[in-house]
Amino acid sequence: MKTILLLGTRGIPANYGGFETCVEELANRLSKDYEVVVYNRNKGKYNDNAQVKVIYIPSIKFKILETLSHTLFSIIHALIFYPKSIFMVFNVANAPVLILPWLLRRKIALNTDGLEWKRDKWGKFGKLYFQSTEWLASKIVNNIVTDSKGMCNYYLNRWKRKSTIIEYGAYIGKSKKIELLNKFNIKKNNYFLQITRFEPENNPLLTIQAFNLIKNKYPDFKLVLVGGVTYSSKYSKEIYEFKSEQVILPGYIYDEYILTELRANCKAYIHGNQVGGTNPALLEAMGDGAFVIARDIHFNREVLENNGIYYGRNITDLAEKMNYTIKNNLIDQKQSAQLRISKYYNWVRITNEYSKLFKRIV
Repeated sequence: MKTILLLGTRGIPANYGGFETCVEELANRLSKDYEVVVYNRNKGKYNDNAQVKVIYIPSIKFKILETLSHTLFSIIHALIFYPKSIFMVFNVANAPVLILPWLLRRKIALNTDGLEWKRDKWGKFGKLYFQSTEWLASKIVNNIVTDSKGMCNYYLNRWKRKSTIIEYGAYIGKSKKIELLNKFNIKKNNYFLQITRFEPENNPLLTIQAFNLIKNKYPDFKLVLVGGVTYSSKYSKEIYEFKSEQVILPGYIYDEYILTELRANCKAYIHGNQVGGTNPALLEAMGDGAFVIARDIHFNREVLENNGIYYGRNITDLAEKMNYTIKNNLIDQKQSAQLRISKYYNWVRITNEYSKLFKRIV
């Protein structure tokens, strides 16, 4: 039985972001046909599937080195104990440490993620680093995976490299325990929701500022902003200054039952991400039946199509779109968005695409 190594993320169970969710979903399904090994950054219990082997590898606990050091140590371990396996690596920032398995002619696939160098939080050195990792990946990785047509075209046009498009998946959810909303002192259809890391390129601060323009007009309406940051920043501190009875900041929430209730019962979900390809948070909002107001970029339009509305990166435009959703019944677009998830952005299809990729590599 061929061994698939899943490296480059924080690991499973998924409680951080899209990569971790993808790894967990793939690991459980692929374990039926492959030996699956997941490299975890932090220790924790994972008993969902005894056939998935989880290996805990330490990292250097420093912001710019944590991901890279963990992947490097994981690769060294894998080269010793699983030398003939397929290395399925996530995050193009890990490209420099792939030189070692490349030199040893190991089979490598790399899921690039979005355009990390476009994130506002990075300075000139950071932006240069991430662009250089894209270039390096295009030279040493034979099997590049991109998560959208937009990202596929980017690698083809800029780096002259073809890639395999494999998106992310989501589930169809519905409200089953609406009483969970009482924890946040909110009611069905009387709040806006955003679930994101508090980074400038995700625009949570813009969401708060837009809501503040209309909150006096709708005093019963609230904004629930779920998330935070691993490392505190000036930007994240500014967000917490707006905390109030109408602007609710509960921090990170990992309970899927609570998250489903929040998404299924909000008046609209604000999707502010603007540097990625297929964003898992957008898929989850669509799958749970939320009406979506998304940043107007081609990545979001590729996923959402006409099943939501879009806003420019300015406070007034988003405030107008919020006002629009309060005044209109948008049930048809909610249902069509869910249908798009069930037909295309589902984990069964996504896993099958990865399995096809591994068979080609073998």
